[in-house]
Amino acid sequence: MINNKDIEQFNKKGIKQEEIEEQIARFKNGFPALTIARPATINDGIKPIDSKDSEKYATVYKTALNNGLKTSKFVPASGAATRMFKDLYTFLSNQESIKKLPVDSPIVKSIELLPRFAFFPYLSSILKKYNLNNVHVRKSRANEIIEKIVYKEGLNYGNLPKGLIHFHLYKDDIRTAMEEHLTEASYYAVNSDNMVNIHFTVSPEHHQLFSQKLYEKGPTLENRFDTGLDVSFSYQKDRTDTIAVDPNNNPFRDEDGNILFRPGGHGALLENLNEQDAELIFIKNIDNVVPENNLELTVKYKKALAGMLLIIKEKVFELIEQLEFMADKNIVNKAEEFISKELFIKLPNSYFKSTIEEKINYLKNFLNRPIRVCGMVKNEGEPGGGPFIIKESNSLETLQILETSQIDINNPDQADKLKQATHFNPVDLVCYTHNYKGEKFDLTKFKDPETGFISEKSYNGKPLKAIELPGLWNGAMANWITLFAEVPIETFNPVKTVNDLLRPTHQSQ
Repeated sequence: MINNKDIEQFNKKGIKQEEIEEQIARFKNGFPALTIARPATINDGIKPIDSKDSEKYATVYKTALNNGLKTSKFVPASGAATRMFKDLYTFLSNQESIKKLPVDSPIVKSIELLPRFAFFPYLSSILKKYNLNNVHVRKSRANEIIEKIVYKEGLNYGNLPKGLIHFHLYKDDIRTAMEEHLTEASYYAVNSDNMVNIHFTVSPEHHQLFSQKLYEKGPTLENRFDTGLDVSFSYQKDRTDTIAVDPNNNPFRDEDGNILFRPGGHGALLENLNEQDAELIFIKNIDNVVPENNLELTVKYKKALAGMLLIIKEKVFELIEQLEFMADKNIVNKAEEFISKELFIKLPNSYFKSTIEEKINYLKNFLNRPIRVCGMVKNEGEPGGGPFIIKESNSLETLQILETSQIDINNPDQADKLKQATHFNPVDLVCYTHNYKGEKFDLTKFKDPETGFISEKSYNGKPLKAIELPGLWNGAMANWITLFAEVPIETFNPVKTVNDLLRPTHQSQ
């Protein structure tokens, strides 16, 4: 099954043969489903934040920054925008007249409201022979307009990453998603050295385009905010690619006989996150940004999440030091109460049968982990993961962000608990990645290799199976100390389709 040429291919990618064999075994045996004890809800896994709390937390964060806390922002931005324009591509491939489409068609909406898109001035410049301000002209030239939006001869948006799509139109500016992230970070992530550190994970083919945009727009932002921008980029590592197999679980080979590898999903970005040296790191998806005039609420809750994290971090560090240097039964009880009431964790049954010395060692190790606070919004029907309390095989109960693919929906009990979920994961995280001694954790040691999922894909028309690594905020952070906090739905404004940019929250004028 595996030959010497294959092993040479593995070595070039930095992947061990044993890892390949483990992945093939996963295809054969699958991943075990996680067991939901109950969905996380307000005051049972999810902490509410009122106005008084948000002010207190923001003050804690501001004080820490003034005292030298090193913070940064981490933005996964390697995905292409192709799916954002899926409806436009479908329209072009069908060669259909817009006049035959129903009035509620996404294409009809795009053409009718075209002047509201931030990129309209650029499109008008490309098609200046037409009066695109006239809706009848737009409808009669719909095919040509859409071609100029997605194809290389025009704006080329179908081949660009989301971070370089023009999201928002201002009186004197047109900003991409990347620029909005730089602006947003300049409001809440300025370090004591007056630097804003922000890291984007990008595809190699788009790196130069991101750098060029930074070169064009960065100095203006630095002058506006009187700060420095320290922006860095990285690629998903080759060694995080995963093997593809055919329907019989044999390695899938391309036309040259080489084994086909595929990117391991966003969980592979754990390696990139692990290379960041900031103590406190904000994580947010590239497409979840708003115009600057709508930023106030976002900034308020970013600071609040950071302050909440720092308070929890101080309590954790204090308990670890007490367990290490002055442990007794009272300290053990104090740690148990903190874990139960503040972290919503139920310790395993075996713990309570341990000696006092065993409990002290267990608690020290249990608390000595990276910490994350995850903002959660009320579920309003968006697809994706959510906050749950899961029960592990040793009866330990912990907070986890789960995707539907990690749950056995054929089990009526589990399917019912999934339906009971009240909140949704908007990918709004604040992480603390250093231990109580100030040393950086190796984040790769805190993932759960038993999580992940298998999907069915194709290559040149042939079916294959692909494996995705534990998601960055799912299995890749499964063994972190986790806290969920409710944030307003208004702070969640993703752009999944181009028409999402027509929503009021993305209109800057």
